[in-house]
Amino acid sequence: MRHLAPHLLEWQATGAPCALATVVAVRGSAPLAPGAALCVHADGTVLGSVSGGCVEGAVYDLAREVLASGEPQFASFGNSDDAFAVDLTCGGEIDVFVQPVEHDTARVLAAAHLGEAVRRPVVVARVLSGLDGRAGAAVAVWKDGHLGSTGSPDLDQAVVADAHVLLGHDTTAVRTYDLGVPGEPRVVFEAWCPPPRLLVFGADAHAAAVSRIGAFLGYHVTVCDARSTFTTPERFPHAHEVVVDWPHRYLAGTRTDDRTAVCVTTHDPKFDVPVLAEALGRPLAYVGALGSRRTQARRVRELREAGVSPDAVTRMHAPMGLDLGASTPQETAVSFAAELIALRSGRSGRSLSLLDGPIRPAAVAHRPGHSAVAGGLA
Repeated sequence: MRHLAPHLLEWQATGAPCALATVVAVRGSAPLAPGAALCVHADGTVLGSVSGGCVEGAVYDLAREVLASGEPQFASFGNSDDAFAVDLTCGGEIDVFVQPVEHDTARVLAAAHLGEAVRRPVVVARVLSGLDGRAGAAVAVWKDGHLGSTGSPDLDQAVVADAHVLLGHDTTAVRTYDLGVPGEPRVVFEAWCPPPRLLVFGADAHAAAVSRIGAFLGYHVTVCDARSTFTTPERFPHAHEVVVDWPHRYLAGTRTDDRTAVCVTTHDPKFDVPVLAEALGRPLAYVGALGSRRTQARRVRELREAGVSPDAVTRMHAPMGLDLGASTPQETAVSFAAELIALRSGRSGRSLSLLDGPIRPAAVAHRPGHSAVAGGLA
């Protein structure tokens, strides 16, 4: 839902009614993960997706009904023998919650959206059922406070406590509560984390292609190089930040975590060896470097001479990317992205036509470097 929040807020600010449809549960194989959302404006404009196309028409019609009635609705879609049923072609099942976006909900979403913009983790919880007249009521929870209410003080207390467990995990979960509240309320939680970082060191054509595909995949992209002539926003329009600094010095002073990916495209020992030494000393998700076999052999020797341990050196993906036969910067960026996705998912990177078994992981990631979990909280 979070990628639609700015549009919902714009529409709500004009006083135009809109409806929000959210995938709250997935069973089996489904095109999109819990948290996938579609919103519908009163004029018929539609944004987002809940199924990649299979059931969008039916969900759109349901959203129009919700707009007309003002009452939230549930719907489940799967694969049936009914020739007239709207089915998921992948064979799985999804549950979709559709609600009108009221003023109080919009206020909570606005606060959550503003918090995310400044890289502040937040959990948005919404009542699905069980409280008369309160379906769709929302609460935003941060580490140091919360906004909104479910309408029940006891449920608010339980929801805030469970939301704190999810902070920082970028996941979607549903919980049913037995708190003496009529109807055993169900609540969906969406934890929004700041996007993971992709740090690209080098100011060349390969760095431009990597920064573009990184932004496309949802990373917060920083391009860094010490050469001010080449390191300009105009040359890297898809990067969120363009930094003129020595790569190793910038990395030593910047925040990273175990979701961060580092890509080195410089091919120059005075740049790449110091920054790789710094990167390999951190618990990063990915450290990759461009270069020929000869360049990589030289790089390994110099990293060892710089005191980098053999185990740390083996964490480096170099030459980076999968064996796709890439030659242009754009193809190389695709090769890098494919390796990054395969590594994150624990998959082989081989052609799907040569493999058996599930196409998608059991928990489909809807943000890079994160997993989505449905069904409840531990």
